[in-house]
Amino acid sequence: MITVIASIHIKKDRRSEFIDIFKSNVPHVLEERGCIEYVPTLDVPTELPPQELNRNVVTIIEKWESLKDLRAHLSAPHMLAYQEKVKDLVENVSLKILEQA
Repeated sequence: MITVIASIHIKKDRRSEFIDIFKSNVPHVLEERGCIEYVPTLDVPTELPPQELNRNVVTIIEKWESLKDLRAHLSAPHMLAYQEKVKDLVENVSLKILEQA
């Protein structure tokens, strides 16, 4: 199983708009072959050190059966349409692609 942690840095005051677009795409992603989990998350203030809070970051937690399924996801037509819709809302994206130790 492959786990993806995607940190999406959103332009200031555009987070709600981004989340609406993202959530509208989630049902399409969940129908993809090999998709186990695909959920957007936000930082929760906890006062637990060394937590870093950033209101302009949406963290996506993804789980895929295989790297092949993840690669297919990245080029799926609905993902290309989603990327076009959010391109003016996103400043930066970073990915962690992980497998169980």
